[in-house]
Amino acid sequence: MEVTDENLATLANYLQQTLNPDPNVRRPAEKFLEGVEVNQNYAILLLHLIDKDNAEMTIRVAAAIIFKNYIKRNWPVEEDNEDRIHPSDRATIKSLIVTLMLKSPEAIQRQFSDAVSIIGKTDFPEKWPGLISEMVEKFATGDFHVINGILRTAHSLFKRYRYEFKSQKLWEEIKHVLENFAKPLTDLFVATLDLTTKHADNPQALKVIYGSLVLICKVFYSLNYQDLPEFFEDSMQTWMPNLLNLLQVNVPSLETDDEDTPGVLEQLRTEVCECASLYALKYEEEFAPYAPPFVTAVWQLLLSAGIQTKYDALVSNALTFLAKVAEKNSYKGLFEDPATLSGICEKVVIPNLQFRESDMEVFTDNPEEWVRRDIEGSDVDTRRRAACDLVRTLAVHYEEKIMSIFGQYVEAMLSKYSESGGSAWVGKDTALYLVTSLAARGGTQAAGVTRASPLVDLAAIAAAHVLPELRRPDVNELPVLKADAMKYLMTFRSLLAADVLDPAFPLLITHVGGRGVVRTYAACTLEKLIAGGHAGGAVREHAAPLLTALFAALADTHDPSEHNEYIMKAILRTLSTLRDAALPYLGAALPQLASLLAAVAKNPCKPHFNHYLFETLSLSISLVVKSNPAAVTAFEDALFPIFQEILQNDVQEFMPYVFQMLSLLLELRGSGGGGGGGAEAAGGADAYAALLPCVVAPALWERTANVRALVRLLCAFVAARPQLVLDGKLNAFLGVFQKLIASKTNDHEGFYLIQTMLFKFGESVMQPYEKQIMTLLFQRLSSSKTTKYVRGLIAFLGFYAATAGADRLVQLVDSVQAGMFAMYVERVLLPELQKVSGALERKAAAVGCVRLLCCDAARSGRLAELWTPLLRALIALFELPPDESTLPDDHFVEVDDAPGYQAQYAALACARGATADPLAAAPDPRRYLAESLAALCREVPGVVPARVAALDEPHRAALQGYLAAAGVQLC
Repeated sequence: MEVTDENLATLANYLQQTLNPDPNVRRPAEKFLEGVEVNQNYAILLLHLIDKDNAEMTIRVAAAIIFKNYIKRNWPVEEDNEDRIHPSDRATIKSLIVTLMLKSPEAIQRQFSDAVSIIGKTDFPEKWPGLISEMVEKFATGDFHVINGILRTAHSLFKRYRYEFKSQKLWEEIKHVLENFAKPLTDLFVATLDLTTKHADNPQALKVIYGSLVLICKVFYSLNYQDLPEFFEDSMQTWMPNLLNLLQVNVPSLETDDEDTPGVLEQLRTEVCECASLYALKYEEEFAPYAPPFVTAVWQLLLSAGIQTKYDALVSNALTFLAKVAEKNSYKGLFEDPATLSGICEKVVIPNLQFRESDMEVFTDNPEEWVRRDIEGSDVDTRRRAACDLVRTLAVHYEEKIMSIFGQYVEAMLSKYSESGGSAWVGKDTALYLVTSLAARGGTQAAGVTRASPLVDLAAIAAAHVLPELRRPDVNELPVLKADAMKYLMTFRSLLAADVLDPAFPLLITHVGGRGVVRTYAACTLEKLIAGGHAGGAVREHAAPLLTALFAALADTHDPSEHNEYIMKAILRTLSTLRDAALPYLGAALPQLASLLAAVAKNPCKPHFNHYLFETLSLSISLVVKSNPAAVTAFEDALFPIFQEILQNDVQEFMPYVFQMLSLLLELRGSGGGGGGGAEAAGGADAYAALLPCVVAPALWERTANVRALVRLLCAFVAARPQLVLDGKLNAFLGVFQKLIASKTNDHEGFYLIQTMLFKFGESVMQPYEKQIMTLLFQRLSSSKTTKYVRGLIAFLGFYAATAGADRLVQLVDSVQAGMFAMYVERVLLPELQKVSGALERKAAAVGCVRLLCCDAARSGRLAELWTPLLRALIALFELPPDESTLPDDHFVEVDDAPGYQAQYAALACARGATADPLAAAPDPRRYLAESLAALCREVPGVVPARVAALDEPHRAALQGYLAAAGVQLC
């Protein structure tokens, strides 16, 4: 694609069509752009179009978004994938993008900034060493449109330093950045502060200048996160007093009337509090001189901040700062005074725990968002969570004082609620929230709070203030307190006795019939009580009303966007606990589940709900077919049309689930055509036969998410319908194996597939292909020797030796190249055996080594010389933990690095096949070694003791233990 006016006009036309609301116009244009993006100069054309001042702004912005997404999809080259961007295009993009970004309008600039950070994550600094110097040069322009563009890009580029693990590569990158960026950033900070004074009478200029300070603080935070850089430590006298001043400065012209959106001053103070929290937490000694004035400033800030939503992030960060300071011993003196603690409780904590009108709006109108904040933990930046964290920190260090002071407020709020007849419910909500914060001392996500303060009587509070709320006959009366009560039971479920939880169980079932948050909390609490074993026999006792309520709640919503994942998860947990006792209820439930699947397949917008739905269907199939094998046909009849629609419509999110469920149905049907028999069963079998050619077609294997599920399905065909594979599809299966084994990402799946084929088909079928299989395996070993591949190869060859015989394995490998098996033993098996992990894999490797020690080929030649080292390595495998070190060819692809959107694979726990041990004949490899060596002694007397004598003392002692345990000896 040449950069011509004609091509630019064509590209602009297609971009215009992508904005058309008519899918018949929009989709063909999107498909065209997807098709041409692999052409050289495509990205350069986009950049030229974005740079055309006379082009429509909507077209330019659309082009910028398309460009950013193109970079996101294609710039990082995934393992085993080809580079879709021509090298000259990569160089041109990097030479143009910074300049283009800085001259573009802000809407385009933001897209370019994101693109720079994506490129930088892959290329910076090694392949883009001039980026920082090019950015720093622009600071001298004095143009804040340009400067803010650079700062925005710097923030986008450096913010990953906040969450990346420490490594030498990361240190080197940060060192490079600091050497080139720390001083210019500091100089810019000082110069920008100076401009706030010079332009004090110009509100428009001040807004831009203070916006720059917000970005400077973001970059400062990122550069200081991993460790305190020497430059910034030396410059604390410049940074800290000025940051403190920014907390205190009052700029009336920047105040806004908007109660929801933070203004630039709120944003700046929020960032300053975050920087102060970082220093207070991580650089305690260096920050100590500045801590008292910062605490005073933050305290004043909290007292002056209103309850409006626009202050939420600021108040949250301010409270977090106080919590970080309070947990450090060196700052204890700032909080020890009871008057100070009382003031914190009355003036800071309680006001920020109180339920506001804006909270009620979210609770009522957006229950999903409320649930995300309150029980999923996404409320890390809310006032309530920050206030709770401060309370917990203070309670750890000043427990008795805090309990006494806060206890008085809790009692007062609860008394006021009782006296008001329920109208003062906001106080009780605050009290319950405060009690939860005060009492919790530690716990886990699975078990809730497991350690609580001995000063709080959890059971008494539950009896007096929690259960009464759930006993109110109207499940939607005072819904916030209903939610508080259920959250209390959920939080302290591991510490509350049966006399509290048992009577609560039927009350919770009743509340599944509530609305919004109440329904969700009821389902969530029930699921967690059942999962943790806290429901006792209540699940079976209340099974009928429980499942009736849950399925009724499920039927309430017809729009997939309104489906409740907690209801679905509670159904799954209930059925999983009841197992066979759930069968009487499944007859009515399964049509509803199938109907739901058909609905969500058209709009798969709730991934967690969808996953639990597939799990529930898989579990139901397993339970019913176990009880009635003929029922598999009914399931196939109900589900196959839905599966067909999913596959035909290319619903990417659901395809891995469909392949797993097809595997389950195929295995349950079995090689005999299923429990039903007759014509119906034959029809089901024909459906699988028709499916097989599609499953081995290359197109499906291009998507990473499909691979594991497809391998599972191929293995199900091998196990349950071998004749379908042998009737003309064996070469296709071997082709899939060849593709998998060549991939660093999927080589383990290749081993799983070929091992299944060898185990199920046997020597008679696989013998003609074995030499080619071994050739492929050793070619991959020589071209890319990763730890994962070596583990898989050792386990696979051990499995082959254990099942086909070690002598056969030696002959087969040596037929590929003379003497290659001895080289494999010396260079791979001996040094890397300890790296094998996984119970079945280690067993396969161990049994294979035993067979190798006792084979004819090991009695002479090079293998005889390696006999004692091999025995030593095998004993080490038994006695030592797996070696976790890695090999030079290892390359780890982070999930976040995957370019563009791709559906992710999620295993269905309820659709897993039975884990068969192909080496069940040797249950204990140590005993198998002892008995095999004793048998070898009888076969070739005198050889084994001499070789064993060459072992060092610890290995001989370990071997002697195996022999004694097996009741044999070497002679």
